[in-house]
Amino acid sequence: MPIALQLTGHAKDLGGGFVVRRVLPAAARQSVGPFLFFDHFGPVTVPPGGGHAVRPHPHIGLATVTYLFEGAMLHSDSLGYVQQIAPGAINWMTAGRGIVHSERPPPAMATTAYTNHGIQLWAALPQAFEEVEPSFTHTPAEAIPELTVGDAQVRVLIGQAWGQTSPVATFAPTLYLDIALPAGGQLDLPPLAQELAVYPVEDGVEVDGTPLAARTLALLQPGVTTQIRATAAVRLLVIGGDPLDGHRFISWNFVSSRKERILQAEGDWQAQRMGQVPGDAEFIPLPEKH
Repeated sequence: MPIALQLTGHAKDLGGGFVVRRVLPAAARQSVGPFLFFDHFGPVTVPPGGGHAVRPHPHIGLATVTYLFEGAMLHSDSLGYVQQIAPGAINWMTAGRGIVHSERPPPAMATTAYTNHGIQLWAALPQAFEEVEPSFTHTPAEAIPELTVGDAQVRVLIGQAWGQTSPVATFAPTLYLDIALPAGGQLDLPPLAQELAVYPVEDGVEVDGTPLAARTLALLQPGVTTQIRATAAVRLLVIGGDPLDGHRFISWNFVSSRKERILQAEGDWQAQRMGQVPGDAEFIPLPEKH
């Protein structure tokens, strides 16, 4: 069997009507490589003066990885970084022992309508690095390696593939690829990581002859080359890496290998000890637990 597991995800409202398709974590699978959150948002039209804002919120124990196909977002965090996120760039924010950030519509685009469409992943940090100092790194689109592999155009967003290495630094072996295939195109995908999954963004593909619908994450069998064929022109993502070094507990925006660390973070957030995005005093209370 070429596909070990298929995950279709579910709709999740992040607040204010900002709805994403959350594919990871799932009941059947917590993670693929280090990635334990996979949110697909859009395409959605942002009207002039409108747009959904992700208000200031905290994280521990993970790194957020933001990638846009279209549109723009303005990242601001408690370290003082302010960065407009553009299509094709990779924004990697290491939460470590704790960080607060927001993602809002850029003020420079307030008078125009535009489309937002992209992916945000969370990568769990290895246990040895869960409490590292927080940091933020922006890698512009032009710094991402691109190459042609058979019929495919490949961007190596994170990790190594076909002799190309992304400049994005990680804490464990990690793979993230953006691949375009034309109608009728084919790609032989080698086992580039211990764990691998494929996600067609807006059109389906065939994986070793098995149909895979759009917006479905397919975990691949390890250690074998997988043939991917496009019936229509398609964009697909490949994610993966080494397996996590143990189970992770997830509560709201907090990730840790230790339950007591999450309880500590919840107390720190409620007491407003985790910092603040400069110039943005908006505070979101902890969600009620059921």
